Amino acid sequence: MKKIVFLFIFPALLIAQEKAVTTPAKQTGKYDTNKFSQMYDLLATPNMFRTASGAPGPAYYQQQADYKIDIELDDKKAKLSGSETITYHNNSPETLEYLWVQLDQNQSNKNSQSRLVKNQKIEQVLPVAKFANEYLKQELERGFNIEYVKDAKGSPMSYTINQTMMRINLATPMKPGTSLSFSIKWWYNINNYQQEGGRSGYELFEKDGNRLYIIAQFYPRMAVYNDVEGWQNMQFWGAGEFALPFGNFDVNITVPADHVIDATGELINRSEVFTAEQVKRYELAQKSFDKPVVIVTQAEAEAAEKGFSDKKKTWKFSAKNVRDFGIATSRKFIYDAMAVQLSNKVVMAESVYPKEANPLWGETSTMTVAHTLKSYSSHTFDYPYPKAVSVSAEDQGMEYPMICWNYGRPDENGVTSEQLKNGMIGVVIHEVGHNFFPMIVNSDERQWSWMDEGLNSFMEYMAEQELNTNFPSKRGPAKNIVPYMSGDQKFLEPIMTNSESIIQFGNNAYGKPATGLNILRETIMGRELFDYAFKVYANRWKFKHPTPEDFFRTMEDASAVDLDWFFRGWFYSTDVVDIGINDVKQYYVDEVPTVALKNVKIKKGRFGEEKGPFVYLIAGDNTELNPASKKPLKVEEVKLLSDYVNQNITPEDKVNLKNPKYFYEVEFNKPGGMPMPIIVQITYEDGTVDNYKYPAQIWRQNNETAKKVYATNKAIKQILIDPKLETADIDVTNNSWPKVEEKSKFD
Repeated sequence: MKKIVFLFIFPALLIAQEKAVTTPAKQTGKYDTNKFSQMYDLLATPNMFRTASGAPGPAYYQQQADYKIDIELDDKKAKLSGSETITYHNNSPETLEYLWVQLDQNQSNKNSQSRLVKNQKIEQVLPVAKFANEYLKQELERGFNIEYVKDAKGSPMSYTINQTMMRINLATPMKPGTSLSFSIKWWYNINNYQQEGGRSGYELFEKDGNRLYIIAQFYPRMAVYNDVEGWQNMQFWGAGEFALPFGNFDVNITVPADHVIDATGELINRSEVFTAEQVKRYELAQKSFDKPVVIVTQAEAEAAEKGFSDKKKTWKFSAKNVRDFGIATSRKFIYDAMAVQLSNKVVMAESVYPKEANPLWGETSTMTVAHTLKSYSSHTFDYPYPKAVSVSAEDQGMEYPMICWNYGRPDENGVTSEQLKNGMIGVVIHEVGHNFFPMIVNSDERQWSWMDEGLNSFMEYMAEQELNTNFPSKRGPAKNIVPYMSGDQKFLEPIMTNSESIIQFGNNAYGKPATGLNILRETIMGRELFDYAFKVYANRWKFKHPTPEDFFRTMEDASAVDLDWFFRGWFYSTDVVDIGINDVKQYYVDEVPTVALKNVKIKKGRFGEEKGPFVYLIAGDNTELNPASKKPLKVEEVKLLSDYVNQNITPEDKVNLKNPKYFYEVEFNKPGGMPMPIIVQITYEDGTVDNYKYPAQIWRQNNETAKKVYATNKAIKQILIDPKLETADIDVTNNSWPKVEEKSKFD
């Protein structure tokens, strides 16, 4: 009969790991009792529009809105006037009694409710300019002035304006599969965004009297109608951004003749608005893949900014399958561009900027745009649009299809600090990256900021690290989110919180989701599984309207990794990560049992008691342990083990037989509410290191403690949890054994 060796564990402490004094995270919601329950209670029920796999269903639909727009900029009065014809396509299975149009400019109207809900306080010390703007300046009329809404025959249409939304009351309900055209004429005064705030407006250069305009939300825009909530007509309060349908745009922009424009879409009358020499430079840029070609030079821009032409010029742009439109125009613009080779196509990277932005922008902006397009395309899909434009707009960071505004300029002497340069590169990557999320993967920003800001911040982190592995990325590394997650629970809310209710917007909508995705990729799923699933999500939902459920389900569907526990804890609660070492025990092998172990009976499953001979593992501080045994194990000195090895292992296997000399039991604890893999680094007395990673499912049946046994042939010098700080553990004082005493501030 084969002789069986049983290792009996009698609990006794070798060195107790002092438990850190940590206040556990407040448990939020009734679903926190079972951290590993499936998310059926949280997710919308799958249907024919959106499947349980996270893919669009066979009945999925989305509306389309096409625009023909004519606008004119009055540079002297900083006023924009426009008219548009919208053709709306009802692809839904439902009849529509009315249409909702967004009037986002009304958010800055003096009667806007946005102002009424903002808390105010007296600032006792503030710059003179800010004081004058806040208390002395006469307020200008802001918001859309609607001159008419007419049907295709030119007849007036009934409409009702409610703050930032306009309901168009249809005389005849719009049936499924039909289209409707109507026209709107409007004007508004453009804001100085540096003084009055806003996502667009103008920047005034006091030295030369010129303005640099970044124009967005400048036209009445169709709201989204979909299978999730019907009309997305939530008011624009300022924080929650935009939900928009896709469509085709033809936009004619009339500006002073000395202005240079870049905008969403392809410029279709280039030869009419640029000189012949500038057209030739652009053609060279289309073939330059290693560096930008300057199309409008600094000398040309400096000459133009002195002119203030009274003549006009119309620029014509056409954009297909975009959800919005943005414009940048100024007589101060320098313009450069280069070609970017993606896997199956060539697109253009472009920048426009005033001389005040050089040399930083000429050296950096367009190259960064090109890098961003390559990085994002490699993780999702080839960038589908013909170009991506970066606009120098100080104190700004905002995105629109094919164009974005970015901050960061040198000082008056042209000197740029390393911190400013890195900040400028980061914001260019981020805003250009928004072309992918949400301009193409078109999530509802008005409802869920994290679906564009969080996903994009994660992609930005990867792009920054691919540009330079030492790039000082602010969002993405797990350790960077710890100060936020360890903060006062009164000021935290789950990621799955509506945009307008978030207190710490940057941390909640950008940082925490970006960190969560990075933890999924690097620690939980691994890059291969994560990258494949993330790319499936991007391709399933490009040019469509995904919801959070579609993302969560796709990541599981394409990877075969159960992530409900992670999404539940990381996105739906404010649980924190805190895993520690509770205690460590060491055991020694002996042939003589202690009193406590003498009568222990070992059962073999369901089939009765096993018979010896036995060896016993006895805790090092047990008084009954034979002092001679308290030393590293040698198999040949323990008769039972020696006999077992000689009789039961073939000579071939004996060569590979382990020879453990030391036996440890480590108990981990979890003061934090959020499950997470346990990452363990063991350093031995000879300096060698072993690493272990236990899946988060180790906490499934015991949410408080978990134990692991280590049988080694070397004595352990140190045990460390999460040595690379990759889990966002909020308290690392309980992560090591022996416990590392922290120095006081005095020390």
